[in-house]
Amino acid sequence: MTGPRERARRSLVRIGAMAQKETIHVLRDPRTLYLALVMPLVMLFLFGYGVTTDLERIPLAVADADRSEASRELVRALTESGELALAGEVAPRDADRLFRRGEAAAVLVIPEDYEERLARREVVELQLLADASDVSSANQLLSKADALVRAESRRRSAALAAPAAPPLSVKVRTLYNPAARSALFLVPGLAAYILAITAILLTTLTVAGEWERGSMEQLFASPVGRLEIVLGKLLPYLVLAMLELLVVIAFGAAVFDVPVMGKPPLLIAMGFFFVVGMLGQGLLVSVLTKNQLLATQVGLISALLPSLLLSGMVFPIENMPVALQLLSRLIPARYMVHALREILLKGNGLDVLWPDLLAVVAFALLVIALSTARFKRRLA
Repeated sequence: MTGPRERARRSLVRIGAMAQKETIHVLRDPRTLYLALVMPLVMLFLFGYGVTTDLERIPLAVADADRSEASRELVRALTESGELALAGEVAPRDADRLFRRGEAAAVLVIPEDYEERLARREVVELQLLADASDVSSANQLLSKADALVRAESRRRSAALAAPAAPPLSVKVRTLYNPAARSALFLVPGLAAYILAITAILLTTLTVAGEWERGSMEQLFASPVGRLEIVLGKLLPYLVLAMLELLVVIAFGAAVFDVPVMGKPPLLIAMGFFFVVGMLGQGLLVSVLTKNQLLATQVGLISALLPSLLLSGMVFPIENMPVALQLLSRLIPARYMVHALREILLKGNGLDVLWPDLLAVVAFALLVIALSTARFKRRLA
């Protein structure tokens, strides 16, 4: 009879043999390496630059009825920062034509007695016509224009007379993302999103492919147990996915200047259990479907849409209906997105992120258990 230690040693040998077999398969298949290492960088580059809420050089047309030095100073004050770009001078009635042609996003209307009313220290009302067909861009435009006009108003007030000190003064200091760059918000979420998709595809494509080719018969004829098969198949892809996580984080830091304020061990621990869970989900899908095309479709639907819409990557979870907020608690990407932002941008540790770590650990254990239970040693 063999003791527990000898049985454990033999089990590890069988798991190692399975992992070696999968490693050889990965090295011989360039598509797998492309899927794990090249595609994530391409996706991060395209999403990082393409999916952005940062607006620069917004085209602004001016309807200057005053044509004075004061009105020209106002236009220079609005456009010299580069956030608004002068798109030419027009009449107010031409605003609709410019908006329809996409030649301007806003038209600033300056009244003809602008300089005279400033000289009399009267309040001058300016009109800003904005194209609100894109609500997000319109809101940013109004915010930028309002801030620039207020700054010019304060400059003129200070030049005319020394104002009395206000009773209250608020100094705003923006933490963690002072420049309000959307890349710092999106890239951590994209890292989790890309990791979820590729981890699902790695296992669904390979394991379901073995079902189709009939190579599972060889495993069933061997003395390898179900859990040993599951662990042996996941180990090479786990190493590959962890390498992918490090490459994506390094790429984000180098290209998009995403800081790494927190501790790398916590980042790796979160990534490890998240990857195990997503690989296990892909394995479970392939075991249930046994068809490569169907497994890919089910895997993408179960990972792509929830990870994009319900993880908080793009849309704040707090703004969702209560039913969707509750549903998002079942999405592992939600916890990974939150943890990455907290670690990379704020430098938070385990004292804050232990609920996220606990959630991904629980998900990983659940899907591995389900995959093992459904991995039956028969073909039909």
